[in-house]
Amino acid sequence: MTFTYKYPRPALTVDAVVFRKTPSKTEVLLIQRKNPPFQGEWALPGGFVDMDETLETAVARELFEETGLTNILLKQMHAFSTPGRDPRGHTISVVFWGILEDDQTAKAGDDAQYADWFDLNKLPKLAFDHQDVVEMAMTELKHQITKNK
Repeated sequence: MTFTYKYPRPALTVDAVVFRKTPSKTEVLLIQRKNPPFQGEWALPGGFVDMDETLETAVARELFEETGLTNILLKQMHAFSTPGRDPRGHTISVVFWGILEDDQTAKAGDDAQYADWFDLNKLPKLAFDHQDVVEMAMTELKHQITKNK
C-alpha cells in the first residue's frame, strides 16, 4: 500500500532504558553505535518502528537485536519529540524503561558495536538526547523505589 501526503511526516522510534542493580550501585545498559549518525558513541538501545509493529513489540525487538536481552518488563515512560534531536530528520522516540531482574548477559548485535553496563554516576557522553532520557528514567526509577518502600 502506498500513501502520498501533502505534509512531511516525522519518523517514529523506540528506545529502552534498562537498569540493573548491583550491591554497590545502579547501572544502565548502553550500546556503542556501529553506524552513523553518532557512530562510535554510546546510546540507549533502540531504533525505528516497523510498519507492522506495536510500540511494545518494536522496543522488545530492538532491545533483543542490539543486546540479546529478553523478557524484561518495559513500561512506557515518555515521548521525546524535540525537532533536531536526530540529524536524520524529525524523529519522535517513545521511551520505555525497565529493570533487569535476572542474570542475563548483554551481548552486542545488529547495529550495536558493543553493549555494556554503566554506573549512573559515571556515564559517558551520550548520542542524540539520551542524557535527558536517562535523567528522566532515573527520576522514574527513584519514584518507583520510594513507592515500593
